[in-house]
Amino acid sequence: MDDEPLVRAGLRLILDSADDISVVAEAGGVDAVESLRSHRVDVLLLDIRMPGVDGMSVLRQIVGAPAAPVVAMLTSFGLEEHVAEALREGAAGFLMKNSSPQQLIDAVRTLAAGCRVLAPEATGPVIEGYLASGDDAEAVRLVHRLSGRELQVLAQVAAGLSNLDIAKRMHLAHGTVKDHVSSVLTKLGGLNRVQAAVVAERAGLLRPGQDRS
Repeated sequence: MDDEPLVRAGLRLILDSADDISVVAEAGGVDAVESLRSHRVDVLLLDIRMPGVDGMSVLRQIVGAPAAPVVAMLTSFGLEEHVAEALREGAAGFLMKNSSPQQLIDAVRTLAAGCRVLAPEATGPVIEGYLASGDDAEAVRLVHRLSGRELQVLAQVAAGLSNLDIAKRMHLAHGTVKDHVSSVLTKLGGLNRVQAAVVAERAGLLRPGQDRS
């Protein structure tokens, strides 16, 4: 959903080029909610600032509704003032309009798979926000919930490795790593990978000398 027809047309062209993605609807802010009621949507890309009804207002209206789509906010400016609010309101991702076509396609696939996505420009504000809250004692308390293998997996997640890379490094099946990561995020309180990485950092899992293998 974007207020600029040219932007919407460009997004449609990019996403429709992927064999496994179909754009079923597009609309400006005023028509966004009604359009969602008329179509089955799995992933919604939502511009933060639109005239009439802005993206944050649309987000608040649809999150929590039956069969609500996974929402990623789309923007080209003002990340610091919007990232935390959008994530608190239920957005699953934050993307930049200047993302490459392949980055955009990969992001939609990731969102459809139930995972979160954050543009590199958004990661800094998110991590800084979490580092500014709580203390190391709380992070240590959280990681004490994990088994030894789960601690190893968390350290790899915090180092920025994908599930496939973790599987190769730890000589585990990809499905096994996926299960471990899901268990870790659940035990940490339903965090996403970026938030879990912050907990790992604050708990000291990434300090020199820590065993990550």
